[in-house]
Amino acid sequence: MKNKMLLGAATLTLALYTGGALAADKLNVVCSNEQDWCDLMANNFEVATGIDVSMVRKSTGETLAQVRAEVGNPKIDVWWGGTGDPHLIAAAEDLTQPSGVESKDLLGWAVNMADISDGKTIGIHAGALGIAYNADVLKDKGIKPPACWHDLKDAAYKGEIQVANPNSSGTAYTELATLVQLFGEDDAFKLLAEIGENVNQYTKSGSAPSKAAARGETGISIGFMHDMVKLAKAGFPLKIVPPCEGTGYEVGGVSIIKGARHPEAAKKWVEFVLSAEAQSRGPEVGVYNVPSNSKATVPPESPALETIKLIDYDFATYGASDTRKRLLNRWDKEVKPAS
Repeated sequence: MKNKMLLGAATLTLALYTGGALAADKLNVVCSNEQDWCDLMANNFEVATGIDVSMVRKSTGETLAQVRAEVGNPKIDVWWGGTGDPHLIAAAEDLTQPSGVESKDLLGWAVNMADISDGKTIGIHAGALGIAYNADVLKDKGIKPPACWHDLKDAAYKGEIQVANPNSSGTAYTELATLVQLFGEDDAFKLLAEIGENVNQYTKSGSAPSKAAARGETGISIGFMHDMVKLAKAGFPLKIVPPCEGTGYEVGGVSIIKGARHPEAAKKWVEFVLSAEAQSRGPEVGVYNVPSNSKATVPPESPALETIKLIDYDFATYGASDTRKRLLNRWDKEVKPAS
């Protein structure tokens, strides 16, 4: 009987030890990048580390809401991708924790994200905001292509514009914050409402409008230029426009959730996604943003940020929770969503 008890205790101890070891070899990731890029990075990480990745794709707005709802008992270990503003908000609300990963070889705008957030989020890529139009659709309808933000309020574009909802999409929030910084808040909301009169749909995802424009389902989209490049390179009649007044840009982030169940695996993920080797794999799945590691290979198709009229985007201000909440509340009141 005594031997059976000892054997049972040993078996339980082994099971607990093994369970702990297995838990250490798992990682739960929410990805706010494109699905192909999410899948490739997860597969490459598993091969490199042997850690099993459970990944789901969600927009930045959805992810921020989930992280807030799960505070104290997170289901997510690490949040990878999507615009940096929601990552900064999560950091300010103490929903994420410093990764402890050094910013060696990273470009200045990536390090700036770490500095603003006290190391809780780090920049992984950059991409400029732009306008795209389907050349065939506009030609068939005899509509002149847009060149500027203010062009989009023209009645000629009635029902031709598609853009995401800033409540769910980091891309659309970047657009909102960009116009506020370009034109001042009151004039920006006036312009957004005028453009809204021409919008046929506010989508959940920031990349969805350009996919719709590529397919000819809408004439014009607003989104990030690197997503548009992927579609144009695939053969769709999509033309890309950097707005004449200037435009904003994103710095995508990676953050470890506070209280992550697999913190060591999460740190390895951060190290991996910041490496030059991992970042250089993007073009395999049509990712043409600018990588944050200075030693990574920049795809020749990537929009050249130095040739685009970029604003001095204020990440600290527009990545603050109170600013985001106020602007989104005003958007809900003053910009009429298409039905």
